[in-house]
Amino acid sequence: MTQVNPANSIGRASCDDEDAAATLGITKWLCLAATPTFAIMALLTSVLGGGSMELLCSAGHGSPLNGMVSMYLLMSAFHSAPWLKLISSRRSAHRSRSGLGAASVPPR
Repeated sequence: MTQVNPANSIGRASCDDEDAAATLGITKWLCLAATPTFAIMALLTSVLGGGSMELLCSAGHGSPLNGMVSMYLLMSAFHSAPWLKLISSRRSAHRSRSGLGAASVPPR
């Protein structure tokens, strides 16, 4: 059975609520770390070479986008959704603050 911890008698949130909020904040920012990490790994792999792992992941070595570099670029693209959501939410917040939304257009 799940036990709910209500707010304490002073009206503040309980420690469990604060811990949950902190964990949510950490995971929110942690999901943003994947895209730049994979992009940096792709850049470093293309500049420095893949080493022995390149032999396992790539059959041909004619293009610098074979093997590990292409894998890191794809992983970076696949993990870009949190960045796109963050950019979109900031743009919509900026529009609503500056009055650039469709509702601010005066009628003719």
